[in-house]
Order: sequence, then structure tokens, then C-alpha cells
Amino acid sequence: CRDEFRKALAIDPALSLKAAEIGHPVWGPIFTSLTGVPVLSTGLRQFEDGNYVESAKNLQGAIERGLALKERATAHKHLAFIHCASNRERACSDEFRKALAADPAMELAPAEVGHPVWGPVFRSVKAGR
Repeated sequence: CRDEFRKALAIDPALSLKAAEIGHPVWGPIFTSLTGVPVLSTGLRQFEDGNYVESAKNLQGAIERGLALKERATAHKHLAFIHCASNRERACSDEFRKALAADPAMELAPAEVGHPVWGPVFRSVKAGR
């Protein structure tokens, strides 16, 4: 099972399973262990802890290993936050664009959209400017 999922992910790194498939008790955990989901969780935890350098590495690694669209949008969103907080507005905008390409309906939480550093950048990108 693991070998077949590895082969499938080598062909299509963005391969994802439907909710019922990913929730299957036998192959769901095997598939998840091969994708970027565990790495994404680590990156998000590091972001919350303020370890932005390691967080960025893990978020990018999760994207490269393959994530479903919503998870990919989350990873790009947090990379945007890191870039904005480091005064890299162009990289921040680029990551927000990637997040919105993965999930065009993505919105920031009220506290996120109201943030003085990345809130205006997100609103600008979302408005197409």
C-alpha cells in the first residue's frame, strides 16, 4: 500500500484523497504519512511558537511534498505572514497570491485581516491590486 501511494505521489505530488478515503483506518494514515500534512502541522506549530525560520522551512517542505488545496493555501498564507513580518512585502504578496490560487475563497480570520502588517497586503492582493 505504502509503495503504491509513493508511486502515485511521484507521478502527481498534489494527489489527494476524498474525505471518506483519507478517513479510512487502514490506508488513510499510510497516505497521510507520505504527504506534507505532518510537516504542515509541524510548520504551523513552529509558527505559533515564533520559530519563523524553521516554520518557513517546514511549510515550504509540506508544499513540496504535496498537500490538498486547502492545506496548501494555509501553508502559503503562513509563509506570507512570515515574509510580511520580515518586511519582504513582495514575497508576502506572492505567497498570498499562491494561497488564493489554491483556494480562491480563502479569507483571513478577523484577527489576521486586522493585523497592521499583513492585513493591508492581503486586502490588496485579494482586491487584485
